[in-house]
Amino acid sequence: MFCVYILECADSSLYVGSTNNLQKRLKQHNESKQGAHYTKIRRPVVLRYQEECSSFATSRRREAELKKLPRDKKLKLIAACPLPYFVEE
Repeated sequence: MFCVYILECADSSLYVGSTNNLQKRLKQHNESKQGAHYTKIRRPVVLRYQEECSSFATSRRREAELKKLPRDKKLKLIAACPLPYFVEE
């Protein structure tokens, strides 16, 4: 499964990314050297939005679309699709 996601960083900025393993990628953003440089210096990050995609190409295309959105539109998207409470095991 591929997905596009939006993270909220500790400084309240938003980060858009895509992956085929969201739990692993979130862990990388928060804990490892393999997270994006942008999020490494703005930890901790919190998942605020996710959207499933059918393929890698679709997820990358959607990621590019979301990155172009202004902050207020990203916040509206997040508000329109609240995530269920998630507990990491």
